[in-house]
Amino acid sequence: MKTTPTRALATPPIEASGGHEGGAVCSVDNSASRVIRELLARVGDKWSMLVIGVLHDGPLRFTELQRKIDGISHRMLTQTLRGLERDGLVTRTSYPEIPPRVEYAATPLGLSLSKPAIALAQWAADHHVAILAAREAFDDAL
Repeated sequence: MKTTPTRALATPPIEASGGHEGGAVCSVDNSASRVIRELLARVGDKWSMLVIGVLHDGPLRFTELQRKIDGISHRMLTQTLRGLERDGLVTRTSYPEIPPRVEYAATPLGLSLSKPAIALAQWAADHHVAILAAREAFDDAL
């Protein structure tokens, strides 16, 4: 009979405190849970937080946005902007000029999201060495 080895965590799990609101907010009992899940999926995708973070400093044209976000395709930027616009996080302003000019800007709601987005990016920058070490330790244990 073949047994599977057990693996110890590199870092101990954090014990949940009794007073946190996450359980109530994320619970199926919350009438807004569907909208919350959809919005978290939007901001948790690969590109949305980057777009919000870049638009924090002011409006940009489509090509400027694409240049500032490494690796995003034209199609993906279009989809991301449409989703953010639908959720009220970004506005699209079209100017009647020749050639046509379109600018995207974070709304006040989008700007309120950019602060935690930038904080999350800073957290990732501050902890990337520890995360890479944890990944390496995990992969070595396999």
